[in-house]
Amino acid sequence: MSTLNIDFLEKEYPSIRENNIQGRWITFNDIKKLYTNLPDFIDKEEIGTSEQERPIYKLKLGKGEKKILVWSQMHGNESTGTKAVFDFLNFITNKFSHNTVQTILNETEIHIVPMLNPDGALAYTRVNAYGVDLNRDAVALQAKESKLLRIILEEVNPEFCFNLHDQRTIFGVEGTENPATISFLAPSEEETRKVTQGRIQTMNVIVAMNKLLQQIIPNHIGRYTDEFYPTATGDNFQKLGHNTILIEAGHFPDDYEREEVRKFNFYALLQGIFHISTNKMFNKYEEYFSIPNNIKNFYDVIYRSKNNKKDIAYQYAEQIESNKFALTLIKEKEGDLSSYLCHKEFNIND
Repeated sequence: MSTLNIDFLEKEYPSIRENNIQGRWITFNDIKKLYTNLPDFIDKEEIGTSEQERPIYKLKLGKGEKKILVWSQMHGNESTGTKAVFDFLNFITNKFSHNTVQTILNETEIHIVPMLNPDGALAYTRVNAYGVDLNRDAVALQAKESKLLRIILEEVNPEFCFNLHDQRTIFGVEGTENPATISFLAPSEEETRKVTQGRIQTMNVIVAMNKLLQQIIPNHIGRYTDEFYPTATGDNFQKLGHNTILIEAGHFPDDYEREEVRKFNFYALLQGIFHISTNKMFNKYEEYFSIPNNIKNFYDVIYRSKNNKKDIAYQYAEQIESNKFALTLIKEKEGDLSSYLCHKEFNIND
């Protein structure tokens, strides 16, 4: 199982990072201009519109037999994957003659929906304009956006999917004192969480991505719970035979804008696609279960008392104020919080 050269990626990343989008609040207008700048070998297609008639685009690149489908911002307020997607496109464009890029383009056909939920993105909400959580709409297909994604799934018939999300700052890596900066999941296909052949193949790709990231952010990678959700997108796509890799972008110290995390997200996406392009067998999966669990053990801020009995925990609420992304501290819990970690800590007198 080969991994990309992390030193090469670190050296090249500043030149391929898409600087026109940054921060947490990424809307359709932010990425609209990026579509027009894409090279001709990347096909651009408006596949439909959102509930409020905002365009939804799909990009296509590569001429290989292995079909891959990638989508981001099905939750409008989860934009790190979108930034990583455009970093990936810049890498493909700027390093077009590099062996890694040529291998990917020759072996795979990649379809990307960079922003599935533009209405939720503008409002900075998880749900769409009608309050539907697209990630829980895979069975009912109530939303236009969910129907579009299903149409694309059936047309492309991908062997692998990448479902890009963000997770809250409350998650840590079990057995460490580190936040879960990136978490992975090979979704279950039914309630018993059986390790099916499809899940084995999904886990195999995750093992490759984890190996790369461990070189640069060791012990900051978690494994998301594989509890089966009957209406979830990943679970249903996995059950339908499309191996679905969930990437959850989380917190990295002092990176609430997720500008460092976007880089790690890009590295994971690139490694995953490269691994698919260079392998025919995806059977080795056991190391997937060596990735520590993703657990809820963090607060953003804790004020510690001397005896811990009067600790106070706060969490940032994310919102749009005066047309700008803003963080507001909200009190969450009081008492003995000695079992919890935090991203910022202060001492108080009892």
